[in-house]
Amino acid sequence: MICVLQFDAASVAVVGRMLAAGRLPVLTGLIARGEQMTLRTPADHFAAGAFHTLYSGIELADHGLFYPFQWDAASQRARYMTAFPAPPAIWERLARGGLRTLAIDPYESRPPHDWLGTYVCGWGFRDRVVLPRWSLPRAAATQLAGIHGEGPHATEIFGRPTVRELLALRTKLVAAPGRVAAAAVELLGRERYDLAWLTFSAAHLAGHQFWDLSQLAQAPEGRERELLEGALEDVYAEVDAALGKVLAALPGDCDVIVASAVGMDVNSSRADLLPQMLEAVLRGGPRPADGGGDAEGGAGAIWRLRAAIPTGARGAIAQALPDRVALELTARLELRGIDWSQTAAFCHPADNQGYIRLNLRGRERDGIVDPGEADALLRTIAEGLATFCDPDGAPAVASIDRVAEHHAGERTGRLPDLVVQWSERPATTLAGVHSASFGDVMRRGTGSGRSGNHTPGDAWAVVVPGAHAARSPARPPRLADVAATVAAVCGVDRAGLAGEPLLGEG
Repeated sequence: MICVLQFDAASVAVVGRMLAAGRLPVLTGLIARGEQMTLRTPADHFAAGAFHTLYSGIELADHGLFYPFQWDAASQRARYMTAFPAPPAIWERLARGGLRTLAIDPYESRPPHDWLGTYVCGWGFRDRVVLPRWSLPRAAATQLAGIHGEGPHATEIFGRPTVRELLALRTKLVAAPGRVAAAAVELLGRERYDLAWLTFSAAHLAGHQFWDLSQLAQAPEGRERELLEGALEDVYAEVDAALGKVLAALPGDCDVIVASAVGMDVNSSRADLLPQMLEAVLRGGPRPADGGGDAEGGAGAIWRLRAAIPTGARGAIAQALPDRVALELTARLELRGIDWSQTAAFCHPADNQGYIRLNLRGRERDGIVDPGEADALLRTIAEGLATFCDPDGAPAVASIDRVAEHHAGERTGRLPDLVVQWSERPATTLAGVHSASFGDVMRRGTGSGRSGNHTPGDAWAVVVPGAHAARSPARPPRLADVAATVAAVCGVDRAGLAGEPLLGEG
């Protein structure tokens, strides 16, 4: 048996600090028994794309999934990610070989077509976008809820949170790792599995919301401040304790991998400003004083909407809608009101790195840019965006990468054309950016309201041999190696997998 414990989106810096302080004793013991390694990851450009690579063992350019709401060139709009085919997760490969999987809370995943075992999503907590509630068999979640209670709803709502909302979220996230462990121990004691894949997603959301308290309009005091400032490490400590409970329930010769597909640090994203920055570059200068900018559609429309309606009200509206309706509404709003006949390039939905795609003739349904002019237009956009600075004059943009130069594969056409990498400076309280050539771009509202966000890189794993021996790949280890390792340990076909096994015959 092999067990993958996903310490989701764990900060390398925070984990290191807590290991040194003795606050992660279970992880410390695993590191002593195994090998800790850095993994190459597509998160250097596409943070959310790392999850499908982790689960499937297929590289990002070959699966093309990189954000919950993605551009559909054939319909000229954004759609929720389930509208696009996904590569089979490693547990589907095992099922086709007659092997059983226990999977709990696979982040940004979906119900498998081929399955054998028990799969429960939205268990530690539910997020309708990245952790929707589903289970296979369909009765599995209901049966577990009868024993352990229903998991809470904790869908992330972009915008400025209140102290009360963060305190409520802290309570849910501190409890979530224990819920995942309790369900896993219950099921491991009841049935036999060849693979257990358990995701502790509380660490992920806690990193976004509790990196610091800069997103609050006014800092709390006393006990409330103490609880919120310590929330991130409290959640990490609960994940560590949950790891210990799961390990105690596993067979003694079980191979174990602890992995994090993406990193976390201070939020430096200016993605909500990018639509207006791009608009200014394409226009060739600042917007005229009487040029408006408050229209309902156009550049950054969804960020204007988020700024206009408080998070609590938007959350209540979304909660009242069926998941399918809420997701479709969000997808429709992402690029609402754009006049495609006049739009040469647009900002793809994003909340971390910035994504820009050309409205290319022959690729987009309503494309207007001649392919022969694409190279010059991309160069103009990159040079123009590089002129924007923060209010103190420091560059707002660290680099702008052409995706085609870094990601080549079967699904490259789904990806944006440019990735904007931001300055590493905190951006939560940023009022706007300025360019001597293109003028001021002021933030509407508070952006995502996250104080923490993903880093380019910082994926890691701890590989602990059980029945198998450690094995070194022929090149630096990659995220795709995790699925390849599961396939190798379980003895199923590895054809088509991009990774190399990190464990082999003892």
